[in-house]
Amino acid sequence: MELAKLTAAEMGQMMREGKASSVEITEACLASAEAQAHLGAFLHVNREGALAAARLADERRAQGESQALLGVPVAVKDNICTDGLPTTCSSRILEGWVPPYSAFAAERLTAEGAVILGKTNLDEFAMGSASDTGAFGPVRNPLDPDRTAGGSSGGSAAAVAGYMAPLSLGSDTGGSIRLPAAFCGIAGFKPTYGRVSRWGLVAFGSSLDQIGPMGRTVEDCALLASAISGHDPQDGTSRPDAKIGSPTDLPLKGLTFGLPVELDGEGIDPSVREAVAAAIARIEAEGGAVKRISLPLINVGVTTYYIIAPAEASSNLARFDGIRYGARVEEGGHNDSTAATRGRLFGHEVKLRIMVGAYALSAGYYDAYYLRAQQVRAAMTAQFNEAMQDVDFILSPTAPRTAFRLGEMDDDPLAMKLLDLCTIPANLGGFPSISVPAGLANGLPVGLALTGPSMSDARLLGAAHSLERILR
Repeated sequence: MELAKLTAAEMGQMMREGKASSVEITEACLASAEAQAHLGAFLHVNREGALAAARLADERRAQGESQALLGVPVAVKDNICTDGLPTTCSSRILEGWVPPYSAFAAERLTAEGAVILGKTNLDEFAMGSASDTGAFGPVRNPLDPDRTAGGSSGGSAAAVAGYMAPLSLGSDTGGSIRLPAAFCGIAGFKPTYGRVSRWGLVAFGSSLDQIGPMGRTVEDCALLASAISGHDPQDGTSRPDAKIGSPTDLPLKGLTFGLPVELDGEGIDPSVREAVAAAIARIEAEGGAVKRISLPLINVGVTTYYIIAPAEASSNLARFDGIRYGARVEEGGHNDSTAATRGRLFGHEVKLRIMVGAYALSAGYYDAYYLRAQQVRAAMTAQFNEAMQDVDFILSPTAPRTAFRLGEMDDDPLAMKLLDLCTIPANLGGFPSISVPAGLANGLPVGLALTGPSMSDARLLGAAHSLERILR
């Protein structure tokens, strides 16, 4: 038996039955990560710290503790702060920075006795859809190393798909958990906004960002979501009823799914549509109903997002000046040094989004761009809420295409941004959304997304679990 290929639930069961120790499982995952270093999934492997945590977990279990994630290895995206471990956001401007505190989600992992294997690669400051804008090299898809693992949580997805970790934490601002999950053939869950604290997550778009789990099964995602969710007074957007409970058992029979016509036509690769149609046929065979609905504002979702997210990023990233933390380029006086630090150490994509965001917020353009985008956001959210009065969940492809070859879309930035077409609405509305594997198109994984009403996380996970059973 290859311990690294077990799911998180199976690892927990093995440890409870005394058939494997956390140290043995952790060593197997570390060996897998080291053997596949060429994929670029990890920026930092926490070998000694992970083994120490595994030994402690085995001691805790021997003393009678039995938390679901006790002794289970987890990989953490490198924009989530971890006390004592580097947090670089895959940027030269934070190269070598070690935060003096851990994010709320990371603290919850430690409290549960999970083993943090290391920090995973990403697009710089989580800005991208292919995990290729980072300063330390791209992430390669374990299923085909010539192809992208998706972004921005590509390292987290590759770590799970490549059996380097059974679980990982990602962050999702416009689809950054669900898109790489789809490209790598795993499950990825973005909880309702406010159910997982953003304390210690390096901010990109504060009204959009959400930490969430990635795993090989929906069951594993549910275990991790439960562990990291909960109210956090340090986060002003944290909900008082934030804890995500165990998934509700939700058979597909009797459920109604709405398929937006805007996500089932032009802009969606025919092979992806074919895979989604096959999945729908299986849902209907189980007694579920799928009906076509129209959500016209989906068509302006990408445009809306790429005004709001850069505007928030331009504000959030103003703190990176090389004075308080991170790297600094010394050149002339204070202003010259700050300009040189930001100019030389931020990558192209980050600088582009900062400039777009600053423009959208500038005097004379605020009303025309940022305010208008927020009005469209509100209207889109209302449109989704109205639709979910008539259906249980919104169903769609997770991505308009399958994983592409690295570098293939470098000359088409618009097409790269349109990869978020299907995922962005859930971020704009703060809705919970999950991607589950739905077969193959031309030999590459296709993801099927379910999106539910705000705070329906447990019910959504239950439906996704039932969907997963018929699609695998």
